[in-house]
Amino acid sequence: MKRDVVIIGSGLGGLVCAFVLSRMGRSVLVLEKERQPGGCLQSYRRRGWNFDTGFHYVGGLAEGQSLHAAFDYLGLLSLPWHRLDPASERIRIGERMFSLMQGYEAFADTLSAQFPSQRKALSEYVALLAQTNRSSADVLNPRAEVTDWGTSLWGTGAYAYLMNTFHDAELVDALSGASLKMELKRDSLPLFTFLHGNGSYVESSWRLRGDGSLLVDALVRGIRSQGGEVLCGSEVTKLSEANGRLAYACCANGECYEADTFICDAHPAVACRLVEQSRLLRNVYRSRIARLENTSGMFTLALRLKPRTFPYVNWNQYIYREPGVWSAADAEVPAGGGLMVSCRVPQEGNAYAEQIDLLTPMPWSVCRMWQDTEPGRRGEAYAAMKADWAEACLTLAEECFPGLRSMIAEQYTSTPLTYAHYTYSPQGSAYGVRKDFRNPLQTVLSARTPIPNLLLTGQSLMLHGLQGVTMTALFTCAALVGKEKVWSEVFLREP
Repeated sequence: MKRDVVIIGSGLGGLVCAFVLSRMGRSVLVLEKERQPGGCLQSYRRRGWNFDTGFHYVGGLAEGQSLHAAFDYLGLLSLPWHRLDPASERIRIGERMFSLMQGYEAFADTLSAQFPSQRKALSEYVALLAQTNRSSADVLNPRAEVTDWGTSLWGTGAYAYLMNTFHDAELVDALSGASLKMELKRDSLPLFTFLHGNGSYVESSWRLRGDGSLLVDALVRGIRSQGGEVLCGSEVTKLSEANGRLAYACCANGECYEADTFICDAHPAVACRLVEQSRLLRNVYRSRIARLENTSGMFTLALRLKPRTFPYVNWNQYIYREPGVWSAADAEVPAGGGLMVSCRVPQEGNAYAEQIDLLTPMPWSVCRMWQDTEPGRRGEAYAAMKADWAEACLTLAEECFPGLRSMIAEQYTSTPLTYAHYTYSPQGSAYGVRKDFRNPLQTVLSARTPIPNLLLTGQSLMLHGLQGVTMTALFTCAALVGKEKVWSEVFLREP
């Protein structure tokens, strides 16, 4: 049976593409190599408890905000969302505390109270955040005025902009302290990436009452109800050609699936390997993809807590040992890059947290020596390394939450190696390809490839994070069906 579209990978990007295209009447098949779909959204189960991998919170879900229309179309707004406190992101840097508020005006006013000389600069900054949020969807609007505004932000360094705008290293630290959701590289991070990665959370911030698999399950149900298929345990090993186009996706189990169009939700380097023997993919494109650097990964310490020991906190806490948030991003020592503490929303009526995740950046260099060893066989040295990182995370977390160690019932760890093995992310990269303001044309990728019927999607193209990958998937769909169709279906439809 020939399909209209075969999608390789069931991460958020692949599932959104499958949902949108199946809803538009295309016959869609999603092929996933793992036993369960979801990519970085998938959860894992230990002793009756579900733990998240990459998902913790999302921004911009309220009506009129940057992600509302897309999530409404995808049927995701009906999930049990829980809004965070007005001060949704709280940051401790050394001995100082800062709060990042929801709402542009509240955001600027609260920081202006601590930095009164920077009020005008902060007002201009939040206006830039708002404009960036609007621009994500406007790119799909066929009637939107085309300007070079977004292009100029891709070619501007985030760190230089912040330092030149605020002239206050302490305020720059405060504005950057909640940015563990991206890689803070002074010599590469584009201003657009920084603004986009923070902007939707200033609109509004939300957690799920449950784990990320709720998102995955809802999308898979929607795809199947619209006639699409999702097959797990189907690892694509080759995309083969016929008559000058890709024709089949061939799997390790011997099955081959024919389609008119193929969408790869894996890393672009994986897409190149799948068509390694094809003459359709020019060498210059392969070389460009091969030269791309990847962002760093994350170390996660997942905790299940003893009952009624830790009162639930309805915000995300970020902790840095000392000033210099951008310098900390380069640290290779345990928890040296700062720490994010995120609580799972407890069951209805429970005022105490049941699960907490501690996350800190971990460079690939820390764990790459075990990259050729299967999970469970990495030996005592790997276990000791993880124990050191877990200990450092707990020590830093207890600066804001004293006695946390005594509240732990169980704990589990994951490293970039874990991500590389289970999500097929090269080097366990947490944010995909590293964007570089010095060379945006090479590091910001299009959904189109030199092969006419091969498209890309996922966080390595333009935008990462839940909002970024969702919008990128819509760009991918637009490359296939046109901007007008996507814009009218998603953003102009009747409620």
